[in-house]
Amino acid sequence: MGNLRQIALVLGEGPTEFFYFKSLCDVFKRLTIKPDYPKHTNIKELDAKIADGVAMGYSHIFCIIDMDTKDVEPERSQYQKLKAKYAKPINKPKKGIFCKVEFFETHRCTELFFLYYFRYTSRLYETQEPLLKDLNQCVAYKKTVDFFIKTRGLHGYFERNGGSLVSAIANANCSMDEKQKNGRDYTYSELGQLITALNNLSKQK
Repeated sequence: MGNLRQIALVLGEGPTEFFYFKSLCDVFKRLTIKPDYPKHTNIKELDAKIADGVAMGYSHIFCIIDMDTKDVEPERSQYQKLKAKYAKPINKPKKGIFCKVEFFETHRCTELFFLYYFRYTSRLYETQEPLLKDLNQCVAYKKTVDFFIKTRGLHGYFERNGGSLVSAIANANCSMDEKQKNGRDYTYSELGQLITALNNLSKQK
């Protein structure tokens, strides 16, 4: 059990997730972000990164998933197989490994959670562009690496401009409540649940 690391490993599919969760490192001291260098990731690559994290001895691996790329085949089936593969915790006592892998989804994409920093919406977004337009009505935002770097931390940037992580969590949770109640399959985010899980982990010794 000597190599077990009670630290959360957060795996994003691209630069947006990397830079956002990197900006939360000061909030969650025990947070580790992967990949080290941001690039867009397919399901096969994500599976390999999960396996690496398990082998490294992380106790929790959280995967941030944009559902707009999971609406069509073959991504849909590949993603469902990946979730099924890690449905149960990985427990290998002789190797000192116990890891719980969880997936946190947002439809259409992570920018919805950014919008939730400022206001709630259940609007159907057929593409990312209207969502980005709504976000830009609240705060200047560009989906580019240069912009992410210039903000010096997306989380702090949003809060300096009137947004609130507390509001984002509440709005995301509201979207999930409505999703379950009404059965809608769009405009929802599980990232509020992820932030809560990270907060709970950070309180553990």
